[in-house]
Amino acid sequence: MDTGFDLREHGGVDVFLRDCPTRAVLELIAGKWTMLVLVALEDGRPMRFAELRRRLDGVTAKVLTGTLRALEREGLLTRAVYPTVPPRVEYRLTALGREVGGLLQGITDWAQANVAAVVAAREEFDERAARPPAAVE
Repeated sequence: MDTGFDLREHGGVDVFLRDCPTRAVLELIAGKWTMLVLVALEDGRPMRFAELRRRLDGVTAKVLTGTLRALEREGLLTRAVYPTVPPRVEYRLTALGREVGGLLQGITDWAQANVAAVVAAREEFDERAARPPAAVE
């Protein structure tokens, strides 16, 4: 696929190229649970694992654990362990995580504001697709 201009030749990146490291960042951020974790933590308040799990209805413990680890690895959140019995663990976004969380909050707001229009378009499409094809004259 020709993207027209290869930024690598000029010291930059080009997300449309297969080996661009930006793609890995986008793949992480675009994940359903990643987006929801970032938005849930976007207000700056730390949250514990169980609190996050309750907030993200439907996420399994295994998936949430993997998501949190990936976000910590990429520098988007911090994990603080407090020496209590049992140990208390809190998650909080880093400055980088708050920046992307704010962007994702905008996308979440858009989705909530436009869900009725999207559902109507989907239903209209499905109705058209269910009809037999019209004869070409």
